[in-house]
Amino acid sequence: MAKPYIALQPSEGILVSSAARIYAAYVIAGRVPDGQEQQWLQRSLNEALLIARTVDEKIQADAEMD
Repeated sequence: MAKPYIALQPSEGILVSSAARIYAAYVIAGRVPDGQEQQWLQRSLNEALLIARTVDEKIQADAEMD
């Protein structure tokens, strides 16, 4: 069986990391009931995206100064 291959762009990797941390916090806090993992993973990703979009709107990155 072939191993799956995933190639993420740097920004995607950052979002994966952020969503994973958010999800882990929910798991540690006991908020993720059995059988609802997928819904909480999606919620965590949505929250990571919201944070990223908010930061992008509020902060001007060095590369955006040109």
